[in-house]
Amino acid sequence: MSITKQEKQELIRQFATHDGDVGSPEVQVSILTKRIKSLTDHVGLHKKDFHTRRGLLMLVGKRRRLLDYLKRVDISRYKSLTERLSLRK
Repeated sequence: MSITKQEKQELIRQFATHDGDVGSPEVQVSILTKRIKSLTDHVGLHKKDFHTRRGLLMLVGKRRRLLDYLKRVDISRYKSLTERLSLRK
């Protein structure tokens, strides 16, 4: 259900805006997207796991807020990120 250290480092390397960048919205959204995909598969298999479902909804909300922030600050970075991660809206 969680992502490994190597997967996280790979996402950071792919989406970092500069060297040493681990906290930009692009990196955070990419990590959240990976976790959301993992949890979505889990919830699909375990229909009655409501605790995980709640955690999944909280992650989706956090990702949405980060994307809204990025859209407000720099629309071109937002569009680029949504295309790279294949996100709607």
